[in-house]
Amino acid sequence: MVASVFQLQCSCNNYPWGKKGRESLTATLCAKTLNTGFEIDESKEYAEMWMGDYPILPAKCLKSGEELHKIVNDNKEQLLGKTCIEKFGGVVPFLPKILSISKALPLQIHPNKELSEQLHKKDPEKYPDPNHKPEIAIALGPFEVFAGFKDNNDIQDLFSALPPLERFLPRKDVNFDNEVLKQICYKILTASDEEIRTTQAELAKLPREKYGKQAYMLDLLPRLQRQYSKEDPGNLVALLTMNFLSLSAGDAIYVPADAPHAYLSGDIVECMARSNNVLNTGFCPRADADSIELFTSALTFSPHSAEEVKLGTSKTEKSISGKTSVYAPPMSEFNMLKTSLQAGEKESIRAIGGPSVLFATSGTGKLMADGNTHEIKEGYIFFVGQGVEVSYEASNGLEVYQAYAE
Repeated sequence: MVASVFQLQCSCNNYPWGKKGRESLTATLCAKTLNTGFEIDESKEYAEMWMGDYPILPAKCLKSGEELHKIVNDNKEQLLGKTCIEKFGGVVPFLPKILSISKALPLQIHPNKELSEQLHKKDPEKYPDPNHKPEIAIALGPFEVFAGFKDNNDIQDLFSALPPLERFLPRKDVNFDNEVLKQICYKILTASDEEIRTTQAELAKLPREKYGKQAYMLDLLPRLQRQYSKEDPGNLVALLTMNFLSLSAGDAIYVPADAPHAYLSGDIVECMARSNNVLNTGFCPRADADSIELFTSALTFSPHSAEEVKLGTSKTEKSISGKTSVYAPPMSEFNMLKTSLQAGEKESIRAIGGPSVLFATSGTGKLMADGNTHEIKEGYIFFVGQGVEVSYEASNGLEVYQAYAE
């Protein structure tokens, strides 16, 4: 029988949008786990640390080096529990990550389950699983993001006030609805480099007052152009049609399947259903973009305002001492607990009827679980099997996130 609680070692990928060297929280947290062989290279970007049992970039047991998905597969009932197996199969149904973002990620959607099944069957190399990928992102500090569509009235205000945008309207005197918005996105994404470049130049020359409450676009436009190019259609789709949010530590968003989004800057905790399917169409070279027809046909229009994107926290019955809150997105694969302790404070989390992955983003302390006491501090990651109560005692303040399913 395997231990129900064990420390994990994880690794990072090196996408070019990540932060470099020790500027990357992803890298510095990853390096906190000792005896893994991971060393930070100051010349490399470190974008994501994955902390799940997905076969790409899999977490491993720190003590044995065995990959988490093999441990789980060999001990399903003990670690996952019958209910979780019946609902999600013999895998951990979520994938937590830490992201460090220096520039915009590709403008993307994650296909819904039905489309993912079709794409995986057609091209399993490009779409490695048949699952959907709704996700949450929790800010660990300042976090900027484009997510979901603006209210149609706000988009219509721009297209009515800014003459350079008329070229992207399907017809004159159009009544803005979701179908028209889909057509506008398609026309922008299929426009020539010259049309995209010219439109941005014309927009930049217009008086700021023309933009009303959306004048922030004029500040973001040159920044996006420097990051990618003046020919990238993602600049226009994001600025004209999508919500721009500037969040602080603890703020969170929920991005359902088929909803457009692009993280712009910051350090975040991210968690998603267990999948790696994505469709990219902007903030990337055109040669790397996926099918525009597929992207636009799959778009959904929820969320459709900045407020709809945000995900709040609430009290949780899992907490015994009241030091823990929960982010509970409207999906079945996971919730995320956040425990915040000052020096000397304690908290216990009631046994959960499914697996969890917990990780400290700051502080030091003790973790008591399954009859054992473990050191826990910034960067340490643990797998916890179903049915195990977890307790914390903070030495120097402690912040712990715990993704779980049941």
